[in-house]
Amino acid sequence: MTRVTQGNKKGSVREVARVFLKLGTIGFGGPAAHIAMMHDEACLKRRWVSEERFLDLLGAANIIPGPSSTEMAIYLGYERAGWRGLIAGGTCFIVPAMIIVLAIAWAYVTYGSLPQAAWLLYGIKPAVVAVIVQALWKLLRTAVRGALPACVAIAVLALYLWGLNAIALIFGAGFLVMSLRNGRRQWRGGAPVFAILPALGLPAAAAPFSLASLFLTCLKIGSVVFGSGYVLLAFLRADFVERLRWLTDRQILDAVAVGQFTPGPVFTTATFIGYLLGGVKGGLLGTLGIFLPAFIVAAAVFPLVGALRRSKWVSAFLDGVNVGALGLMVGVTWQLGRAAIVDRLTLGLAVVSALVLFRLRINSAWIILGGAVVGLVCKLAGWSP
Repeated sequence: MTRVTQGNKKGSVREVARVFLKLGTIGFGGPAAHIAMMHDEACLKRRWVSEERFLDLLGAANIIPGPSSTEMAIYLGYERAGWRGLIAGGTCFIVPAMIIVLAIAWAYVTYGSLPQAAWLLYGIKPAVVAVIVQALWKLLRTAVRGALPACVAIAVLALYLWGLNAIALIFGAGFLVMSLRNGRRQWRGGAPVFAILPALGLPAAAAPFSLASLFLTCLKIGSVVFGSGYVLLAFLRADFVERLRWLTDRQILDAVAVGQFTPGPVFTTATFIGYLLGGVKGGLLGTLGIFLPAFIVAAAVFPLVGALRRSKWVSAFLDGVNVGALGLMVGVTWQLGRAAIVDRLTLGLAVVSALVLFRLRINSAWIILGGAVVGLVCKLAGWSP
């Protein structure tokens, strides 16, 4: 029997564009806040979809790679206005954040070397580390339930710090948990699937910068990142710092700070990185590369939403990917923390920021703004680190 939802009555592309332009402009607070805003607009105010259908779409967004809040914008646009709504919903949610991030990236490149800007970043970076730690703690409590996921997360952490490829580890974790939970090994040509994964994305040496390489790297990352935007950090660092050597840990932290402080999807961190490396063209190509897979995969998966959520195989694979991603996040947080916490003041700022985040329900953007204020006050007071 075909389920009848409130979303079966189609609307206009203009309506979809208007809603998601607004959400992309005011959507501070990360994916959870974005999903709450979309629920308010699509279910409560406009009744595009039923509560049941909204949850189906959210489940699908959580089991495919890419930014989940952007994929919800894509799904809701598709549900309301078909293919044109799919494009309008996702694009209009991304574009306001992209424009804001490009403007901040321009200011960063133009003024980032001035003492005042350096001191702002001095205070912001430890606050960003605290934000990541809080998100990591919440995700670990949700995802790591039982001995198997805990062991997989620890193993991924150890192998990542040992130097193994992040993409190989996250997919290997997914296939391992899927195999163990379903009582059989996954063989292809006589070898476990996860045994061939280390070949992914491992060029022999650092490559010279090119716009094509930037686009392809962001496209690859956008195609394999599961989970929250924080998981993105592991892949950005693995490619842009470790493999390509185009950026430093401190530049990655700066990019993360911008992604946290601005509205819209955290994946616009790639916009900032693209601008640092290739100007406006680099920013646009980085944005296109990181988000394009979400549009393609979401469109392909849309007809299969119900079946995917009920699949034991897909569910187990996702559980493995999630705990693997968390193992990577722990490793990256340690590495970024070493770059951000350079003296007693930054250590104190990181600890205080973490305590405020854990004890009070406060938007992470305010924590980052507070870090910037502390850095500026230290500069005006003549503090010498």
